[in-house]
Amino acid sequence: MCGYTRKDRMRNEYIQKKVGVAPIEDKLRESRLRWFGHLNRRPIEAPVRKIELLDFAHVQKEEGDQRRHDKKLYE
Repeated sequence: MCGYTRKDRMRNEYIQKKVGVAPIEDKLRESRLRWFGHLNRRPIEAPVRKIELLDFAHVQKEEGDQRRHDKKLYE
């Protein structure tokens, strides 16, 4: 691809920079931001936007081992 073979033992990061490949973290961030932009353009009455306005301050997260909690539910 860049004129190197496996025998040359070049680092993957070096070849990615030379070819111009973007890191996967950046691509994931771009897609999340793109989705968030679509979400913000929705009308405020849309169900997705109503969730954004909910206040979860009074909700407490359960403590303890989740596996034990699930086991109690199925007994």
